Amino acid sequence: MIEVQHTLSIVFVALGILFIFAGSIGILRLPDFYSRTHSISKSDTLGVIFVILGLVIYEGLTQSSLKLVFIALFIALSNPIGSHALSRAALKKGIKPLLGDDLDKSGGKK
Repeated sequence: MIEVQHTLSIVFVALGILFIFAGSIGILRLPDFYSRTHSISKSDTLGVIFVILGLVIYEGLTQSSLKLVFIALFIALSNPIGSHALSRAALKKGIKPLLGDDLDKSGGKK
């Protein structure tokens, strides 16, 4: 039973790390602020939740795992709200989103 618990926790932590890594690549590769914000907010939220879920599985049913569940719920609620607020502030500041018309045929900026 212990091996299964350790294996599941390793799988969830590794999956979370992969999501966070994909978000980091999205920050580097995507063309504008809004795409980057979308990429990192979705993958970061999911990655951190998977890492915390892996830690909960590793810890078992303890008071620490209950605290970790509350942290995951807080992240699941606050991270999308924060990225929405950032995007809305950028739009009010005058940063225009990069639309399909703004790209040339090769995929770069005009």
